[in-house]
Amino acid sequence: MRHKVSGRHLSRPTASRMALYKNLVTDLLRHERITTTEPKAKEVRSFAEKMITHGKDGGLHARRQAAAFITDPKIVERVFGEYATRYKDRAGGYTRMIKSGTRKGDAAEMTLLELVK
Repeated sequence: MRHKVSGRHLSRPTASRMALYKNLVTDLLRHERITTTEPKAKEVRSFAEKMITHGKDGGLHARRQAAAFITDPKIVERVFGEYATRYKDRAGGYTRMIKSGTRKGDAAEMTLLELVK
């Protein structure tokens, strides 16, 4: 039984799934916009918002937690600099999901995931 088990498995083992999440979050924070499938976007959204919240906190522990998840040190600096100041007055909701139709190959629902300006 799956009582209180949260999150999607996306047909991947845990290590592969976490690597996927880390790479998608890093790319989202680098480019401020990514296109991916809807289930992946829904999962990545929560991780990205946690990283921006760590950036707003600004402490050493928060920086180390973000650096453990984000794969590029330059993006960690960006989160703690640019994004922390951009979202300092915003209490969550840093991302936006826009459905963009289906993928031609397998008809998967595609979504544009972007950071709110």
